[in-house]
Amino acid sequence: MADRGAPRGGSGFRGGRGGQGRGGGGDRGRGGQHRGGNRGGRGGHASSSSSSAPVNTSAAERPKKEAILDLAKHVDKRVRVKFTGGREVVGILKGYDQLMNLVMDDVEEYIRDPESGDLTEKTRPLGLAVLRGTALTVLNPADGFGQISNPFVPQE
Repeated sequence: MADRGAPRGGSGFRGGRGGQGRGGGGDRGRGGQHRGGNRGGRGGHASSSSSSAPVNTSAAERPKKEAILDLAKHVDKRVRVKFTGGREVVGILKGYDQLMNLVMDDVEEYIRDPESGDLTEKTRPLGLAVLRGTALTVLNPADGFGQISNPFVPQE
């Protein structure tokens, strides 16, 4: 056994990329840090001293959202509601929420003329109904509802 440091075969070539010597793997200029350094890598968190814990605010601490409109003055009074599809109903407002969903009683829907599409005086009773707020376009008191001339059109 002439050469004890060489592997069997006696060539002295170790193969692969191992070793710290010339052209070998080593830390390849990274200063001994693992991939990603101290930045935390994929999905991990950075190792910093300023960690921000999530703030837990309960419902009691948050201010209560107010409704878009104050409909309290119209409760138990007749109101007229127009919907996005063109339908119109009249009834007694019983309740509402912040999303403008309405609960109405004694609701009557105005029937449209199939040929012209205009509203007629004919109605059909619906009774107690829940009206979804996303479908409402106009909400006004039934009494005192009348057509006025457009104040923005110049008078001739």
